[in-house]
Amino acid sequence: MTVKEMNLVDHLEELRKRLIIVISFFILALFGSFAFVEKIYDWLIIAADQNLTILGPSDILWIYFMIAGSCAIIVTTPMILYQVWKFVEPAVNEKERKAVFLFLPLLFICFTGGISFGYFVLFPSVLSFLQTLAADQLNTMYTAEKYFKFLLHLTLPIGFLFEMPIIIMLLTRIGIINPVMLAKTRKIGYLILTIVSTLVTPPDFISALIVMAPLILLYEISISISKIMYRKRLRVLKEAS
Repeated sequence: MTVKEMNLVDHLEELRKRLIIVISFFILALFGSFAFVEKIYDWLIIAADQNLTILGPSDILWIYFMIAGSCAIIVTTPMILYQVWKFVEPAVNEKERKAVFLFLPLLFICFTGGISFGYFVLFPSVLSFLQTLAADQLNTMYTAEKYFKFLLHLTLPIGFLFEMPIIIMLLTRIGIINPVMLAKTRKIGYLILTIVSTLVTPPDFISALIVMAPLILLYEISISISKIMYRKRLRVLKEAS
């Protein structure tokens, strides 16, 4: 067996090890979430202001699995980030290693902040708007499946999108992108964010606008952060030379 083949085998074994750790942690988080799933359910339906409806006897199991699974994903996210970092750590130099390790907690903080924004700000605003539209003409009755799908589509994607400033900060720090590049692609960035906000929200202009506004603000914040990081990187490179 050649050295190259041995290295490939070692990488695959390392990847397998990291995946086992993540999956094991997720399963434990899933069982832990099930222990509190009824309390989580009661908390999540507050915005509905009514009891939800199920259309079949097995629907409640699907609802509980979806709630527990979503909670498990949120709890497992720090572990996923850490295991990804441990897998790529040997391939980066010392400065990049310190940068990534410092930014990992910030990624989770932004992810949690995005989910909180989605649940406490975006979701009740959009739901209230849609209820107002239907109030005079229709009786509103929500099925549990539709309600929780709607909730997840407005929270989980926003959580990931809120990580954008930290990812851009990290990529600038290690020299992959720079603020000039971000400024030149601003129109393309706005277009992508518009498409994303349309995809993750119900098909109405107000909902998409509520999501689009903070995403564009995050993009502009990301450019400002990138400028700061880029100036620091140039200063370090100048001192090193």
